Amino acid sequence: MIGKLNHVGVATPSIEKSVEMYRDLLGATKIGNKFAMPDQGVWVCFVDLPNSQIELIEPYDDKSPIKNFLEKNPAGGQHHVCFEVKDIYAARDEMRAKGATVLGNGEPRIGAHGVPIIFVHPKNTGGVLVELMQEPTAAH
Repeated sequence: MIGKLNHVGVATPSIEKSVEMYRDLLGATKIGNKFAMPDQGVWVCFVDLPNSQIELIEPYDDKSPIKNFLEKNPAGGQHHVCFEVKDIYAARDEMRAKGATVLGNGEPRIGAHGVPIIFVHPKNTGGVLVELMQEPTAAH
């Protein structure tokens, strides 16, 4: 059911400092601009890799869903992995039918790539928060 790995989400207290590390230490050359997603409580910046992306996420405010993660991991760290799926609604229904917990209200929401996403609880996925996203079209 899952398609290609789209990105690895990395929570960080400072996107700017993380960008410096990916650029200066690891040699990343294609780094997007930081942008706000206030409805999801995060700032986002993508680091493009030859075969995937790193999604840097920083809390937007004190109500951010990654605030607790950063309290437990003050330096930041891997937050989630994201896989593409052909049909987000079929993926959601399949996850539920197999007994997995789809986080939130279970309804897909629009993610940072402009396509619908869901998250599957880490208790069902070997301790890793899994994001499933609708395959982006050429426009995304």
